[in-house]
Amino acid sequence: MAQPTNPVFDPQFLLSTDVSRELYAVAAAEPIYDYHCHLSPQEIADDKQWENLADIWLGGDHYKWRALRANGVAEEYVTGSAKPYDKFLAYATTMPRLLRNPLWHWTHLELSRVFGIEQTLDETSAARIWAEANERLKTISARTLLARFRVRLVGTTDDPCDSLEFHDRIRADGLSTRVYPAFRPDKALAAHQPDAFRPWVARLQETSGVDCGSFDGLLEAIARRHAFFHERGSRLSDHGLNQAPAVGGTRAEAEAVYRAALRGEPVGGEALEAYRGCLMRHFGELDAARGWVKQLHVGAMRNVNSRQFGRLGPDTGYDSIGDWPQVERLARYLDDLESRGSLPKMVLYNLNPADNYPLAALCGDFHEAGVRGKVQFGSGWWFLDQLDGMTWQINTLSQLGILANFVGMLTDSRSFLSYPRHEYFRRLLCRILGEDVERGMVPRDMPLLAEMVRDICYRNAVAFFGMEPGTA
Repeated sequence: MAQPTNPVFDPQFLLSTDVSRELYAVAAAEPIYDYHCHLSPQEIADDKQWENLADIWLGGDHYKWRALRANGVAEEYVTGSAKPYDKFLAYATTMPRLLRNPLWHWTHLELSRVFGIEQTLDETSAARIWAEANERLKTISARTLLARFRVRLVGTTDDPCDSLEFHDRIRADGLSTRVYPAFRPDKALAAHQPDAFRPWVARLQETSGVDCGSFDGLLEAIARRHAFFHERGSRLSDHGLNQAPAVGGTRAEAEAVYRAALRGEPVGGEALEAYRGCLMRHFGELDAARGWVKQLHVGAMRNVNSRQFGRLGPDTGYDSIGDWPQVERLARYLDDLESRGSLPKMVLYNLNPADNYPLAALCGDFHEAGVRGKVQFGSGWWFLDQLDGMTWQINTLSQLGILANFVGMLTDSRSFLSYPRHEYFRRLLCRILGEDVERGMVPRDMPLLAEMVRDICYRNAVAFFGMEPGTA
């Protein structure tokens, strides 16, 4: 009996009309500008290779970890001590139950695009796929994957204290993919966690050469590290917040909280909010002064399962969508920076789809002459980077803003195998436009539509972020 057809391996996957297929040929020709991800710069500098398929495919992938647990797989086969093949087999056995989960599409796109394997993964094919993929891994490395997917730019995510030594090595190597750091100062906001906060401040003091015994010293140290990142080509900051920042308190209020945190005293409530707000204003002013883009990720409810957090730590697949009020606080934050003449370009990402319309509307309230889409409604993020979530984002932006100005997709991933998700996004974008043509919603003007697709897939990001791409 012939094996059932896997639609992911069909060249017309997701492309429902002649127009969508013609537009996807345009989209596929564009390189990738991956302005935000969590790839390791050390792994790029070292041109990392992987021992086996489980190492590259399952290591650190909380999407797959959540699916395995949801299917009743024991933790030993998720993050535990089971043999690599046994972990892979557990995932292969889970795969038939993942129909309609984005992992079913992503898994087979990765098998096809990275390894050239067009077999549906399940318990019966696992051994063949394991052997074939491991053989091909011998010629695959971090840099060969960046080249294969024509990734011209990677924006990593880096703490202000990072030395950026691996970025320096990459630049010295002349890699055709340009790799830039992004300034992620989240640890500066964690004054309520003195056991982690105080060692971080000590490290910041060492790397910046600034005495951080006062709040003014902290601000100066952060400013020096911001300048250090700028010298290495960065034009991008990032913040991961459960809730949008409150408008900042005074320097005196922030100073009191900061000194209490350095003494190891508990801080919280309105005092902590005032401290964080004062810092977030400072971060915005730094970005605006240097012409950077600020990214705000809001709405993640982290480490929900306290028992598993105690066992496994953070970033192990126990985060969820939060439902805090976001938009009023965010509006006040943007307005505060705008009133000071210090509103940088921004990309706003929300994790709760209930915030889509309010957030997209808010983006339209802040403009700058000569800048298309100064405040961007960012692409579907985390739990929303799948077909429904990306469709909601595209439709919302289309109705309340200008889709043609959108800076497009990003991986936001720790895995070098995630680049087929750009293809996934591009196919969906072309399907939406093609179906609009078929319904008579937009004109069958192929040159106009093709320019729009090229802009969203690549050119808008190049213009918006201001970081020169490479030639990969």
